Amino acid sequence: MKTIAVIGLGRFGFYVAKSLSRLDVKVIAVDNDEKKVQEISEFIDDAYIIDSINKQALEEVGIYNLDTVIVSIGENIEASILTVMALKDLNNKTIIAKAINSTHGEILSKIGAYKVVYPEKIAGRMLVKKLVDTITVEEIDISNSIKMIKLFANEKFINKKIFQIENEFKNLKIVSYKSSGNWFINIDSTYEIKKDDLLVFICEVKYVKDFLLSVK
Repeated sequence: MKTIAVIGLGRFGFYVAKSLSRLDVKVIAVDNDEKKVQEISEFIDDAYIIDSINKQALEEVGIYNLDTVIVSIGENIEASILTVMALKDLNNKTIIAKAINSTHGEILSKIGAYKVVYPEKIAGRMLVKKLVDTITVEEIDISNSIKMIKLFANEKFINKKIFQIENEFKNLKIVSYKSSGNWFINIDSTYEIKKDDLLVFICEVKYVKDFLLSVK
């Protein structure tokens, strides 16, 4: 079974860790905030309170020699940078790191982050696209083989129930949706999709192209 570590359990990290836990993936989730670790422990067995800049602590909880580690540390840029450096020293291969601005992102890339993501920029681009497109798609790499897809419902989804969509697209799973300004992560399979709902799917990369072609 593939193991993916998520470091930092703010809104972005918590969402990613919980979504991954629904797949055939072992998730190691860590944060230095006891409350956040307790919250994710409802969904993940391997959740730990550690200081992620401490190489020994990372190694003790199993975050070494991993194919994929996601660093989702918020405003503490120094901790984010030192964490990525520690992960590289522990021979973790693909490090995906959250950045809060372009300078932060450039530093993360230079010290070894394979991919840098900007959640706030993604949210802003999606809002703009929503105003001009009939269907908006955002793809987020979770690992080399897993992607998250966000899209606004079009006629392919409107008035269909979630279980009907998942039966139609068997290789994808809806892990969250936003309706009337509210996010829902406890999925009701009988919920009927409405116009302007935002749907979040997770799937293997090999299925993304065919899925997007079929819904445009």
